[in-house]
Amino acid sequence: RSFGGGKQYVVEQLRTSYDSNFQWYHGDDAVTFNRKDTIEQAQYAWGGCHDGFSLNEDLLFANGIVVADSAPRGASDQEKVALTNLLEENSESLRLGFEEQFDSELHQDGTQDAKAIAGLDHLIAVDPTTGTVGGIDASANTYWRNQVELDVTAANMIDSMEKMYRKCARVGGKAPDMIMMGSTALDTFRNQAGTDITRYTDNVARGTELDPSITGLSFHGVPVMWNPVFEDLDAALSPAQEWESRVYMINTNHLRLRPADGHDMVTRKPEREHDKYTYYWGLTWKGAMCMNQRNCHGLLTTTGV
Repeated sequence: RSFGGGKQYVVEQLRTSYDSNFQWYHGDDAVTFNRKDTIEQAQYAWGGCHDGFSLNEDLLFANGIVVADSAPRGASDQEKVALTNLLEENSESLRLGFEEQFDSELHQDGTQDAKAIAGLDHLIAVDPTTGTVGGIDASANTYWRNQVELDVTAANMIDSMEKMYRKCARVGGKAPDMIMMGSTALDTFRNQAGTDITRYTDNVARGTELDPSITGLSFHGVPVMWNPVFEDLDAALSPAQEWESRVYMINTNHLRLRPADGHDMVTRKPEREHDKYTYYWGLTWKGAMCMNQRNCHGLLTTTGV
């Protein structure tokens, strides 16, 4: 969900309680009415990111493309092909490189760069009892803490997942609808499921085809997603709680990426500088990752297979 400009922060409204004034009465008993105070606001600083490439006239000329500021002339067929190939490669690698790095950044806690936004590791934290998230002090507000259980043994993994799933569902209004795992966690989950996972034998015309692979895993009907970015994060960051051992249970009703209006993956074409014969292409994004409820999300880590 996007947000408009002119704002210092992206604001999410929270319902901290129902502030109920429920009471029994009979006959002429007097009843009371309260003024509800149920709303709190979480504020998230937004940020902007950029990637881009440039081509100068000499590089273009080396590829058989002549660019000049003189009167326009028709491009040859060879120039058209060369220019198209050059722009397609640069544009495609720009988009893919941006998305790869953006994906990695959105997993991290925001401390990797002073201008970075806070990502998943900040919002659903390994230690949710400390720190300030969205301007709210988690140490002073128990409702503003995600569920967490660390270093679960393989034998206890499914049991711990069951308990965390119920905790998240109880407070979230609905159960988690996104479950992400790293490779270690996924292999542990798959192995512990054991005979509960059904394997199929397909009878084909000329015999029997056996396929021992797992085509899909789920938990309470929610597809379990393997997140390949976790391996890259471990290699780059070496955290105490490895990403590959993590299981995230997320309620997407209460966690969202919020781009600024008109700034969601925008292609840029800056003007050429007057003192350089260089042409520029860019890609930008502005926004924040936000949540309006924290205790309906869970993080579990396992010690492995």
